[in-house]
Amino acid sequence: MARDSISLSEARRIAITAQGFDRARPKAAVNIGHIRRVIRQLGLLQLDFVNVLVPAHYLVIYSRLGAYDRARLNQLVYRRGEFTEQWAHEASIVPVQLWPLLEHRRKAYRPYANSPIMKLRGKKKYLADALKLVKENDGPVTAQDLPPMAGPKRKPGDWHRSMPRWALDYHFGSGELAVADRLPNFQRVYDLPERLIDDEHRLKNHSREEAQRELLRLAANACGIGTARDIGDYFRMSPKDVMPRLDELEEEGAIRNVEVEGWTEPAYLAKAARIPRSVSCASMLSPFDPIVWFRPRAERLFDFHYRIEIYVPANKRKWGYYVLPFLLDERIVARVDLKADRKNKQLLVLACHKEADIDEARAVAKLANELHSLAGWLDLERVKVSRRGPFARRLAGFMKQNPTDQLIQDTGQRSQQE
Repeated sequence: MARDSISLSEARRIAITAQGFDRARPKAAVNIGHIRRVIRQLGLLQLDFVNVLVPAHYLVIYSRLGAYDRARLNQLVYRRGEFTEQWAHEASIVPVQLWPLLEHRRKAYRPYANSPIMKLRGKKKYLADALKLVKENDGPVTAQDLPPMAGPKRKPGDWHRSMPRWALDYHFGSGELAVADRLPNFQRVYDLPERLIDDEHRLKNHSREEAQRELLRLAANACGIGTARDIGDYFRMSPKDVMPRLDELEEEGAIRNVEVEGWTEPAYLAKAARIPRSVSCASMLSPFDPIVWFRPRAERLFDFHYRIEIYVPANKRKWGYYVLPFLLDERIVARVDLKADRKNKQLLVLACHKEADIDEARAVAKLANELHSLAGWLDLERVKVSRRGPFARRLAGFMKQNPTDQLIQDTGQRSQQE
């Protein structure tokens, strides 16, 4: 693949393939090995617990594998010692091999300036007491195991966490504690790293520069192709740290500088990247999926301007409250505002908007199939589509005429390799 110029279509196919969308969804039941493969290919799994539909990290796995038992993800991450939680992109699940690569970040950790733990009177003693309690405890602890502490006076809209939780999160950020588990309500359970991370990884040392270079190598492979900003954002690294390390990776031959059609910034192509002749996939994407989480890259790759509107007042939202992109082959063809109505066992399609210049009939058929698959995974019995707008009406009409068992079942992903 010794080329200096890449078309935009090729760049999309490289990115989609690097993110694992080129593989067919398993025909048999998804097992822990499938989930492991996905997380390792991505390099990290960003955590987000907004539960309008399903917590976003569960959806990232679903997008690539289809329906699976979510308990298996929890078992893999919190029972086997192969993965751990860390600040990576944001709060993320990462392979334990990344623990030493993130040590320089833990050493530099500081809560944001307005964090209530930093304003707490007597915070030094409270933090020390919290850590001592974990050390002396026979097993992991939650915030409920710490003595309560009244924090600074709150104003409307301020934080809702308790001071014990702020204290434990402080020690997590600095590496004094690690996450042992998540409770059914998603609350963190904390323990000492030496009880959770094997010595091979916990005691390994890397220089700051070496760690940054290895994180960028992972990011470049996970992106397939991207600008310095794209690759640096994957592990949230500053531009001043990114450029020297990318130069080193380029000199080593791990990445190569290329031009991408329509991009104004130089791009880097990973040595391991593949350009399939075509890709075939149909996947609903989480707002925090790595393929779209850096919005400038999503716009450059897919001509898709994307902003999540959860925090936008209802009367000012353009697309909806919890809008997911729908990836079909190498394009994002629609954006769908979804909500799980668990009480009535319905998947609500509150709004559905198509992108320009798409094969609308094929997009509707594939989207209908994906919505039924998603509903089944979430134990919802039916899909209810709002008829606001011509594309939504067409989708609703198609789904009415095509019961679930008659919908096309070809939702697998595949590619043809050059």
